[in-house]
Amino acid sequence: MAQTTTASVERGRGTRARRIGIIVVLLALLVVVAAAGLLLGSRSLPPAAVWSALTDPTGSDLDFIVLSLRVPRTILGIAVGVALGISGALMQGHTRNPLADPGLLGVSAGAALLVVVSVYALGITSLYGYVWFAFVGAFGASVLVFMLGTLSPDGPTPVTLALAGVAVSAFLGAMTTALVLGDRQTLDVFRFWSVGALAGRGGDIVVQIAPFLVAGVVLALANAPGLNLLNLGEDVARGLGANVGMIRVIGLVAITLLAGGATAACGPIGFVGLVVPHVCRFFTGPDHRWLVPTSGLAGAVLLLGADVVGRLVARPGELQVGIVLAVVGAPFFVLLVRRRKLASL
Repeated sequence: MAQTTTASVERGRGTRARRIGIIVVLLALLVVVAAAGLLLGSRSLPPAAVWSALTDPTGSDLDFIVLSLRVPRTILGIAVGVALGISGALMQGHTRNPLADPGLLGVSAGAALLVVVSVYALGITSLYGYVWFAFVGAFGASVLVFMLGTLSPDGPTPVTLALAGVAVSAFLGAMTTALVLGDRQTLDVFRFWSVGALAGRGGDIVVQIAPFLVAGVVLALANAPGLNLLNLGEDVARGLGANVGMIRVIGLVAITLLAGGATAACGPIGFVGLVVPHVCRFFTGPDHRWLVPTSGLAGAVLLLGADVVGRLVARPGELQVGIVLAVVGAPFFVLLVRRRKLASL
């Protein structure tokens, strides 16, 4: 018995050490891709020039490129990547659906509809104007999905939430299509937003969405232990004293804040919330106390890395990050569908 206990303790220490090592590696990779984001682009800059712009700016053109363009873009990429990675992990955990991503709650569809309405009905064509409409639309769609999911006698179960999300997304998508086909200006603005990009977003966008993302991260970390209990089964969770309804509500609010803020700022960016949690789960296991922060860091690394790749492959222009991630994520999506073990939660 003593030997068994000692072996269990040793395994637990080894698992914890491995998880800490993964976080350290992800932090190092994040520093590398962030540095690449500052150095590389349509015009590559020497490290000395970037360092000078960061520490002792003189107002030169290089300083403008670094401080006004690349630094805000890098910070936004980190924030959005963290938000999408964490919201994807929460979404898959709450729905128990290995193919779930934040868009399953209608976040992207709701944001898209309100962007189109703000352009079509109010004539708002500035990103800084319709970003708030996008967030309101994302939040409203999530609330609607949750309300529809609660109509079931068993309450908001993973199945009812997924079905409600699909139905709401289809309905809102049809309304969006009807509006954009009727007005050319609306179509042009919507096309710019819907491609999913970090380009063209300044520091003001980061400031606008930061409170929502910070609140979402805090709620997500608080939700992780309860989500571990839900994965044991709702009856078991209730038997252990967990408030299942409150855990669901906190998780859905966190998903809405994170995915809604990210989508409002950069448009719908696919595959981060789908791919990242599966990769992280392979290394950390199903414990959401580790999976949630690891998915956030990995999401930031993936998004910034894809952004850098998009700048390099189409010089002097660039491919938007949403396009690059679609190229990377589509094969992984097919792999998830074909490999049952990889797709299981």
